Order: sequence, then structure tokens, then C-alpha cells
Amino acid sequence: MQHTDTRPILSVQDLHVQFTLPAAKGQMPWARKRTLKAVNGVSFDLHAGETLGIVGESGCGKSTLARALTNLATISSGSVRWQGTELHGASAATWQALRRDVQMIFQDPLASLDPRMTIGEIIAEPLHIHEKALGAAAIAQRVQDMMQRVGLSPHLLNRYPHEFSGGQCQRVGIARALILRPKLVICDEPVSALDVSIQAQIVNLLLELQQEMGLALLFIAHDLAVVKHISTRIMVMYLGRVVELAHKQDLYASPQHPYTQALLSAIPIPDPVRERNKTITLLQGDLPSPISPPSGCVFRTRCPQAHARCAESVPALQAVLARTHSACHLHTTAETTPA
Repeated sequence: MQHTDTRPILSVQDLHVQFTLPAAKGQMPWARKRTLKAVNGVSFDLHAGETLGIVGESGCGKSTLARALTNLATISSGSVRWQGTELHGASAATWQALRRDVQMIFQDPLASLDPRMTIGEIIAEPLHIHEKALGAAAIAQRVQDMMQRVGLSPHLLNRYPHEFSGGQCQRVGIARALILRPKLVICDEPVSALDVSIQAQIVNLLLELQQEMGLALLFIAHDLAVVKHISTRIMVMYLGRVVELAHKQDLYASPQHPYTQALLSAIPIPDPVRERNKTITLLQGDLPSPISPPSGCVFRTRCPQAHARCAESVPALQAVLARTHSACHLHTTAETTPA
């Protein structure tokens, strides 16, 4: 679904999420405390009806970013504006009111559901919290309608989560998230724990619901093929930073950042000849620790195109094509931030 309003419903500017860690084993009590920079200066806008896909390796800060946007992780600094209202430092009442419009679907479908509640109770709970004027009959009808819409029989509403498959549990999670008809749904790797065939069903269901309800989606995933199918734009993260932000067609046709190029080169091609002949960019080494990230460009220790300047300054995220922004010194023309 394409957005028509030029004003974003969600605007994130220079967002930081940091955690203070306890002293390392053997470290003196007075030693300087360590800081883990999980999200390090992330900025983006999201419009109504748009899907922003977020990709990157485990440990790059994707899930922490999602949790910060729902107040499940504390924002250290930066700005998060929801329809013009600043959320950094907002009161608990402000966040509570926001939850009607912003819902989340979690990675583990079974672990995200209360095992002591029936499916009907789980889906109905947001209505009891946010629409207290509704009577029992109206709530029951809303729950049954939503269950049917996500592909679950209303006859199952008195069963418990452990009686369902992973795909069915994820449908319950979707029903719970959408029962209030929110404006934004944050999907934190909602299909990674599911079989491939079930993944396709869940993604198609989300697309259908987005069209019907005009939802904006933040879709976090490892699978670049899934992200391409569902997203309008894609944001690539590495070690807490955004390294590329582009329209999906441009990103897959002409990735600008070396990290994005490496990720895309690893996607299997359903053509045996092309798959055998393609060039895969292998990244050397492991993801650096966010406790002591590399100076300058955080990707430089694994980048095949790194040079001296990469260690000296952090490349700014800037426009390199009409619909593509990249944070790489190969494209740098503006001033950069000191490391």
C-alpha cells in the first residue's frame, strides 16, 4: 500500500538505546562501567500504509529498536515522535494511550501468549483495557469476527495456546494486535520460528490486513526474500547503526553499501545455472562487540573495500541515489561525525 500523506506518522531522529553493564569478572569495583550501545543514532520516518523492512545480522539492534518504540526498552537519547507527539520522556499515561494505535507481534508465537488464558481471553484482553464501555456480547462478537479474519475458527476460542501449532499461535498474536484496529504494527521477526510454507501464509495475511485496515508496518526479519515481498522500503542495520535505507526495488537492483551487497549476494536464486555461477561476497570474522565497537565506520573490520579514512570518522547516512541513502565513505561528500 502506498502512502499519500507527506507527513510521517512516526518520526525517529538520532535514537540511542544504551545499557550499562556490570563489571567484568576480575575487574576492580571502581573500574569504569561498560556501556553496550544497542541502538546508535538511528533515524527514519514511517508513513501511513507503508511497510519499512528492517534487516541485519543478529545483534545489530533490530529488536532493541522495536522494543524502544513501544517503551519495552528505555530510550537513552534522541527523538521519537508519534503523529507529532514526542515520546522520549513521555509519561506512562501517554505511552498507555499510544498502545491503542501501536501494537507489536513477537518472534516466538507460543511464548508471547499467556498459557493460563484461553485464546478468546487473549484476543479480548486489549478490548477490556482500551474499550471498557463495550459489553460482553459486543466483545465476544469482535473476537469471533477477528478470529475468522485471521483464519481461526471461532469454535476454538475456549482452547489454550499449547493446543495450537506455531502458525496458529501466530495468528492468535496477529488477532490480538489488530483487535483495536491500530495504525502501526511492529512485527519483530514474526515468521522466523515458522515453517517456510506457514511463513508465506502469515506474510500474505499481514499484507491483506494492511490493505484492509490501512496499517503501517515495521517488519523485522533475517530473510531478505520475505522482506522484499512485504516491504515498501528497507533499512539495513549493522552494529546499532543504519548503513543503508532505500526503496526495495532500488536496494535489490543496486545495493550501495558493501554490507548490503554481501547480504544480497547470499540470497539463493531459484535457477540452478545462475545459482552456480553467481558471486558470493563472504564477510570475514564475526560481528564486533557493541561494547567496544570499531572506530569510525563500524563495518570497516569486515569490509572488503575499507581504507584508512574508514577508521577515522563515522560516515553520514546521505542520499546517493534518488531513493537510496547510504552510510559509506565510498559515497561521502559531506562532513562526517568524528569517531
